[in-house]
Amino acid sequence: EVQLVESGGGLVQAGGSLRLSCAASGFTIDDSAIGWFRQAPGKEREGVACIDSSAYTTYYGDSSQGRFTISRDNAKNTVYLQMNSLKPEDTAVYYCATDTHCSGYGWRGWGQGTQVTVSS
Repeated sequence: EVQLVESGGGLVQAGGSLRLSCAASGFTIDDSAIGWFRQAPGKEREGVACIDSSAYTTYYGDSSQGRFTISRDNAKNTVYLQMNSLKPEDTAVYYCATDTHCSGYGWRGWGQGTQVTVSS
């Protein structure tokens, strides 16, 4: 069974940093795309970052470009999201999911998410 567990969220002041972890089980991440998504109250889910299965190419949303970095540790079967220069508008529940490629439409393995709250 494909499972992903997010962790690392918390409360941080604006300008601070957090590193989120996405631990995978039931499959190996080295031949999978892993994406980070977030959803704030009253808003639609949006893509934050993705690391592809091919050449480990990375993609970022407009709001995360330049501030967030996605990386993977195949030995730990874990993907990370380093978030710097956090803003109050980054407050949301963050989720990770997996698909064949970052351009896919079959994201699966959604976990419970991890709450990130950025205070002003």
